[in-house]
Amino acid sequence: MNRFVKEKKSHSLLRQILTTATIFVCAAFLLVYGAGELSQAASTEQAKSLQTAITRSAVQCYAAEGAYPESLDYLCEHYGISWDSEKYVVDYEILGANLMPSVTVIPLT
Repeated sequence: MNRFVKEKKSHSLLRQILTTATIFVCAAFLLVYGAGELSQAASTEQAKSLQTAITRSAVQCYAAEGAYPESLDYLCEHYGISWDSEKYVVDYEILGANLMPSVTVIPLT
């Protein structure tokens, strides 16, 4: 064997391609997974924000009119509450004339 002659490595190019492809696939998977987690966190925050808005509008109605609204439709008409019904289900339960209503917002996605 001649020490001045470089040995040819036939597998080095294939190994580099496989390593690059593996890194690319892993990075793509992490990106897609992270985007899904971010979307879910945003949906949860939007649900909390909607619940807070409905509760505040009900309190504002109580302060202005002396009674909590009897329905969610009343809040929508008079206090500007709106939401995407395909993304969220809103449960508005009246507990009594002078008791704060129970508001539950459930994300569908």
